[in-house]
Amino acid sequence: MNSNRQITTSSLIRWAGLSAMVGGIFYVVVGMFHQPNVLSSVTTTQWAIVHSLATAMCFFFLLGITGLYARQVDKVGWLGLAGFVLLSFWAVITATFTFAEVSILPLLATEAPMLAEGFIGIFTSSAGETNFGVLANIWTLTGPLYILGGLLFGIATFRAGILPRWAAVLLAVGTVLAPVAALLPPEHEPKIAVPVGGALAWLGYALWAERRKQAS
Repeated sequence: MNSNRQITTSSLIRWAGLSAMVGGIFYVVVGMFHQPNVLSSVTTTQWAIVHSLATAMCFFFLLGITGLYARQVDKVGWLGLAGFVLLSFWAVITATFTFAEVSILPLLATEAPMLAEGFIGIFTSSAGETNFGVLANIWTLTGPLYILGGLLFGIATFRAGILPRWAAVLLAVGTVLAPVAALLPPEHEPKIAVPVGGALAWLGYALWAERRKQAS
């Protein structure tokens, strides 16, 4: 029975590695093809595809980061736990907003453009005629959760030495560089996510390949 439990755990962690790979790839695609947050983008097919991928990315990210943490749980300590919790909260909040962007925002853009402009203002930190108050405050939390969570989890993974250390460095540095996006032209801001997506895919592949080898 103990053996069966170990096999099951190993399989779950392996599939979590695959989820991290998929989530990382989706994040790279979202970063590369995300349009500027303006009203004219909201009703395009590209907007629908990119934000559908972003919502799915959050789901795979959650599964993947859980597997990455479980694989290193004995080594990463409180630093890894803190990073895992912060990144998990970031993914949950982000998924909620991206789902609204793909399912609700296009309707608002057609039926109530001023309301849609106000919602977009949440992401651009620009004041519109409509004040979303609490929602804007919740979205503001995603910045610290993302930066601090990625930094802590990257450092913990590097110190654990179980998964590729360069991928851990890329994760930590990529999340810390997120504020640099504000200095870029609007059409290039989302590309700051590409290194983090690459790091997640790299870590996921390492986890999946490791467990696949052990299973063989």
